Amino acid sequence: MPKPSKSIKSVAFVSLGCPKNLVDSERMLGLLAQDGLAITPDADDADVIVINTCGFLEASKDESLKEIRDAIELKKAGKVKRVVVAGCLVQRHKTKLLNDAPGIDRLVGVFDREHIVEAVRGKENPRQEHGHFLGKYHDLSKELAVAQGLAATGKETKTSRLPVFEDDRARLRLTPRHYAYLRISEGCNQGCTFCTIPSIRGPMRSKPVEQILLEAKELAADGAVELNLIGQDTTSFGTDIGYGPGLSGLLKALDKGLKDVHWLRLMYAYPSCFTDEMIKTIADSAKLVKYIDMPLQHINDELLTVMRRRVTKKEIVTLLEKLRKWVPGIAIRTTFIAGSPGETEQQHQELVQFVKDFGFEMMGVFPYSPEPGTPMGRLTNQLPDEVRQQRVEELMLAQQEVAFARAKKTVGKTIQVLVDRPAGRDEEDGYVARSQSQAPDIDSVTFVHTHGSELFPGQILDVKVTDYQAYDLVAELPKQRSRSLSVVR
Repeated sequence: MPKPSKSIKSVAFVSLGCPKNLVDSERMLGLLAQDGLAITPDADDADVIVINTCGFLEASKDESLKEIRDAIELKKAGKVKRVVVAGCLVQRHKTKLLNDAPGIDRLVGVFDREHIVEAVRGKENPRQEHGHFLGKYHDLSKELAVAQGLAATGKETKTSRLPVFEDDRARLRLTPRHYAYLRISEGCNQGCTFCTIPSIRGPMRSKPVEQILLEAKELAADGAVELNLIGQDTTSFGTDIGYGPGLSGLLKALDKGLKDVHWLRLMYAYPSCFTDEMIKTIADSAKLVKYIDMPLQHINDELLTVMRRRVTKKEIVTLLEKLRKWVPGIAIRTTFIAGSPGETEQQHQELVQFVKDFGFEMMGVFPYSPEPGTPMGRLTNQLPDEVRQQRVEELMLAQQEVAFARAKKTVGKTIQVLVDRPAGRDEEDGYVARSQSQAPDIDSVTFVHTHGSELFPGQILDVKVTDYQAYDLVAELPKQRSRSLSVVR
């Protein structure tokens, strides 16, 4: 191990990608701070720049490479001493990064974030040192293939070389104090044919319930009143470690075991294995907000088969109808992929009509991206970029009609919101808040007019919706309550 460099005193950190990546960034920042390194938001004032990259899509790769090259330019100008690159893009492309962006001083794969301090303080030659961080997991693809093959037959699998679970305690959080992301598992065994994540993050690895409770209580002690539960596939929680109660058991344990957390939000649920028991648990829980993020990707049976989603249109519709019936008022968020290889106009229109008919509370659409190494990426019937983008726009226009109509119906109703922050200069006056139907960062918001009353981030209160602006709601404090607000700590 290289000796620590006394000349390295400060670090600037760039975190890209999804909330799962954000948790890794927060853990690495915690390790750096524990080692005595100063964390600065200004790269010009840093000795080292760390970039935690996203490698999910080619577009995210381009964004990551731009950040890396910008950091290298600062190093060439003598403003920083080292550039360290971590995360998914490192795990996906490994040493190819050194050719794409000469000047990187160290690579840190997703399974070796615990070595971030050594990377920041380590030796200068990445071609000699990067193997310390990546070589240990060169056979990851073989283990993943076994895991996916067994998952396809309904059998469980155990892995031996990957960490049992990632300990996400002692994080230096990048989210506001009042909400945080709580990772309940890492990796995925689903094996969807369009997705690169399992090849980057590895097979499914659930955390023990006791570990999750420890992390949740630490986040609550740090001020979080909302915890957003994340993982590549939260629905399959516990299947890899023989935890019989599964996701329902975990949700019940969190609902019962957390005193100071008021909102629990379930993200990244998988439709093929979402059980009746899980629906009942959401309905019965006092802390679980009536919201679920469940990416569906498509509704046409032929394309669902090509994607290897292991679910049919009929099964999806049945599940969604149960959620609406058994959990009154639930907000369902989903994402779809537009322009998959071979997608016909008829199949696309089937999806457009489904969006109009069902009326999702929140929805996102990605243009299909042919990712190297994926089965769908090898198909020859790829659609032109302009067709993919056109279909994205058509789907979002369909959702826009649904969302605007729903927002209009909300006017005059009283809803509960969580205050996030004071409104910015270019926003509505007052405060930015979110209802239980609005997840942080990805969904719309609620602007709250206070008539001069002061609110605080993390405060939960009732407001009356008075208007809407596109996807966002506009609300005000009921006058009789404007002087008797309590802060949730």
